[in-house]
Amino acid sequence: DTSGSAAYNVGLSNRRARTVADALVAQGVNGGVISLDGKGETALARPTADGVREPLNRRATIGINFR
Repeated sequence: DTSGSAAYNVGLSNRRARTVADALVAQGVNGGVISLDGKGETALARPTADGVREPLNRRATIGINFR
């Protein structure tokens, strides 16, 4: 969400992505096929004004590519 500074939110987004990746690895997913891309405030699910706490903007999106 947009509460906190943009720099803080990028760091938080990256930490959340790492937590999800670690959970997937713990369940047996090969860590070599996981890539992380924290978005911070740049890809909001629900656009809001600065400083607004929006739970829908606190998420992890997982994409799977079969090559």
